Amino acid sequence: MSENAVPPSQVPAEGVPAAQRVLEALRERIVRGDLGPGDRIVERAVCAELGVSRTPLREALKLLEIDGLVDLSQNRGGRVRPFTEQEARQLFEVLAGIESTAAELATERVTPAGMAMLEALHTSMRTHYETEDLDNYFALNSQIHQAVIDFTGNDVLRRLHLSLMLRAKRGRYLAILDKRRWEQAMAEHEDLIDAIRRRNAADAGRIWRGHLIHTGQAVTGVLMREGAAPAP
Repeated sequence: MSENAVPPSQVPAEGVPAAQRVLEALRERIVRGDLGPGDRIVERAVCAELGVSRTPLREALKLLEIDGLVDLSQNRGGRVRPFTEQEARQLFEVLAGIESTAAELATERVTPAGMAMLEALHTSMRTHYETEDLDNYFALNSQIHQAVIDFTGNDVLRRLHLSLMLRAKRGRYLAILDKRRWEQAMAEHEDLIDAIRRRNAADAGRIWRGHLIHTGQAVTGVLMREGAAPAP
């Protein structure tokens, strides 16, 4: 979908600043792959469909460039930045370290209320997994990963993780398009919840490190297959 803007149905509620509305809409489409690597973001079409001027659109594009999701050039506007095999491998190696540390700390520090919230998120995610509702599964999956980070109470870790997550979300969405990886990921989430429930920080860290490494391998595999596929 190289030249299509965001459908009106995805426009956020009124009251959100125009640049933020455009930013969130384009981010979602890039993460989901509706705007693919190299696709041009057509300013006129986006402005018309979101009901904004070019000023907030260009503000949003600058933020997407900072996020590493878009490349900007003076004469050609914005294009979705490619997600390479090397970047995926390196990104998930780093995330594996960060999130495994987070899992260890969260296991030691999570409150009973926090544990109840985590269990509820996991139960809902499992329901969406069983019905193969990919979008709602992914939304809850992201909330669980973020909850583990938040339960550490470590602001340095939280900021470091946030700086990597936008590119990582695109990769994680790619990974669960692989049915076998989706099954494996669900089992790893089950194991993590069990480890946290048992207050076994070492197990939680080991499980979550493996989870992120496996996700990185799945993403790399998808990118390799896409690169090897003949052009349409």
